[in-house]
Amino acid sequence: MKKFKILSVLIAVIALLSSCSLKERKSTESANYQVIPLPSEIVTSEGNPFVLSSSVKILFPEGNEKMHRNAEFLAEFLDISTGIKPDITSAAPEKNAIILGIGLQHSNKEAYEIVVDENSITITGASEAAVFYGIQTLRKSVSADAKRIVFQPVKIKDEPRFAYRGMMLDVARHFQSADFVKRYIDILALHNINRFHWHLTDDQGWRIEIKAYPKLTVIGSQREQTVVGRNTGEYDGKPHGGFYTQEEIKDIVKYAQDRYITVIPEIDLPGHMLAALAAYPELGCTGGPYEVAGSWGVFDDVLCPGKEETFTFLESVLSEVIELFPSEYIHIGGDECPKVRWEECSDCQARIKELKLKDKEGHKAEHYLQSYVTARIEKFLNNKGKSIIGWDEILEGELAPNATVMSWRGMEGGIQAAQMGHDVIMTPTAYCYFDYYQTQNTDEEPLAIGGYVPIEKVYSFEPAPEILTDKQKAHILGLQANLWTEYIETPDYVEYMVMPRIAALSEAQWVKPEKKNYEAFLTRLPGLLNLYGKLGYNYATHVFDVQAKMIPNFETNSLDVELSTIDNAPVYYTLDGTVPAVSSTKYDGKFSIRENTEIKAMAIREGGNTSKVLSEKINASKASYKPITLLTTPDPNYRYTGEGMLVDGLFGNSTNYKTGKWMGFKGENIVAIIDMLEPTEISTAQIRNCVVTGDWIFDASEIILESSDNNSVFTIVNSQKLLDANTTHWSDIAVHTLSFDPVTARYFRLTVKPTVMPAWHPGKGSKGYVFIDEISLN
Repeated sequence: MKKFKILSVLIAVIALLSSCSLKERKSTESANYQVIPLPSEIVTSEGNPFVLSSSVKILFPEGNEKMHRNAEFLAEFLDISTGIKPDITSAAPEKNAIILGIGLQHSNKEAYEIVVDENSITITGASEAAVFYGIQTLRKSVSADAKRIVFQPVKIKDEPRFAYRGMMLDVARHFQSADFVKRYIDILALHNINRFHWHLTDDQGWRIEIKAYPKLTVIGSQREQTVVGRNTGEYDGKPHGGFYTQEEIKDIVKYAQDRYITVIPEIDLPGHMLAALAAYPELGCTGGPYEVAGSWGVFDDVLCPGKEETFTFLESVLSEVIELFPSEYIHIGGDECPKVRWEECSDCQARIKELKLKDKEGHKAEHYLQSYVTARIEKFLNNKGKSIIGWDEILEGELAPNATVMSWRGMEGGIQAAQMGHDVIMTPTAYCYFDYYQTQNTDEEPLAIGGYVPIEKVYSFEPAPEILTDKQKAHILGLQANLWTEYIETPDYVEYMVMPRIAALSEAQWVKPEKKNYEAFLTRLPGLLNLYGKLGYNYATHVFDVQAKMIPNFETNSLDVELSTIDNAPVYYTLDGTVPAVSSTKYDGKFSIRENTEIKAMAIREGGNTSKVLSEKINASKASYKPITLLTTPDPNYRYTGEGMLVDGLFGNSTNYKTGKWMGFKGENIVAIIDMLEPTEISTAQIRNCVVTGDWIFDASEIILESSDNNSVFTIVNSQKLLDANTTHWSDIAVHTLSFDPVTARYFRLTVKPTVMPAWHPGKGSKGYVFIDEISLN
């Protein structure tokens, strides 16, 4: 990860250049209250500023331990940002001081106010936690080094939109040290996040000491080796393991509490339990042998709910978890639990018979058996004063009476739960999975699980959709982002995947929707990135790269190209595939392309600092930028910019079908009509399919091309039936070309039929998804 550390330092320098020159530093800096997350109300006023100097003191209410700690945090933060560390006292005069107080009368206990005049800065909160958030705002307003810091008179009123503001870290797949977990908590605190969801157990490792079951850490915390890449079948041969002692966990929980963060532990059950089964095989349906998983995925071996000792185990484990975590919530997972073993297990079938469970409402009896597990564990935890959170799979069957649903497979599960009157935390993959790539140019990125969640997508997330009534929206407690670590081994890589997307997340969590503005957010981001640099965080720098909008223009029959940077840096570009330089064409506004072109663009900043090179090939055909009518509705999750992207000349460069280059259709014939505007001769038609059978995305089964002069009566030009002879999962870009004697027509209709998934596939008998990036006619 060294190259990412170097880039972080470089971009920290670039961020400074946007506000001041490194050659001639100002002796005085003014605090900038436009921070992230943006406060609700900022009202500046006339008057002399407050000057931060070494003589300033921080006042806190005498006898209030939490406020004393807040004062210590503020002194430390100011020292890091400015080199000035004020003294702390509860008895100094209220002049030339930063005064911390509680007692703000507000219905939101996390609300605070900041008042600045020439004599003092006063931070008053509705609680100690609220004062801490005010301190974070003050801290982030002075991220620049200077000999003299001044605060212009201002009154800031602020409160968070959501009470639950979460971030998850998976330490089961790749273990992280206790010291790094504390550093991660510091990152959360910087962004006003108040819930740390700690994923402690999974198939690949058990990370929490349980005294009643010592083999969970002796055996379950260690795997012999780890698969290389995405389940390639090759392994690294290196043992991997680690766990947290109960004393370490208590220390981490206290560390988080001091920063007003609640740690929510996750013990995933009844699936994702191979590590536990390796230690105690008698808890499985088959009795094993089992081993801690060294690869990724979903495994058929899960806990056996037909055995009473399974519940003895779970209740003992959770009893110790309760003692370690004062959180109101315990997360019990509930996701990705196959029922294969239960269907064949005599104990499970006996339990099903005892409970009189039946197939109904589209769910098998085994689904209701999992509902029984969830409800029984919920009752146990409720009796201990705890509530449960579960992934949205707990909706399958019957939802436990008091469960909170964490909706990850899109928003549908959360919407359904809210409509049922259950509390919800929104964390859909499309917006909140930080293990997904953050750029389309994945070739230059460290390996990730796939997907595409850029910072602007995170920022755009609205967790309380309009389909819900106001009463139902009240059940949306908040939102959370997740960092799963199958491919994320090191602390540096964790930070790289989290930052700066967590800045966008914090604003989505804190700021009311009418106050959100992505362009304005980008102008505030460099100051926060500068602070990341001071703190030594390893953050991704994509926001400083050249951004491109490429949109087909059906009036001019061309591709309109717009280039931009976060700081309006000069951008130079070429159209012949060569690397740009200051001698290349300087971008000065939108331009258009009609032919095959390879665009390369680069920002060249002061001092010769350059961005990464933006590179995009335009593969124009006779169909490019011609009007297209799509007679089939795409899957809403994969519609992106609409039918125009099928004739924009832009190819998907990888099987990452979530980059916005591939349009997805769910099990339907895809029918598109292209208007060539005038009779046009063609002799080939080509489509490109993205195939990822592990995600139920298959190649086409048939392609039919038809022509027409009137857009009414069509004649078949050519067709091709395709046979997928693979008997195992595969992933590739399948290119299909129809060649034929030249045909002249104005309209061409293309039909692409989906494949019925074969017997070897879990989705056998159903029609697969089809993903297309471009229709080319030549």
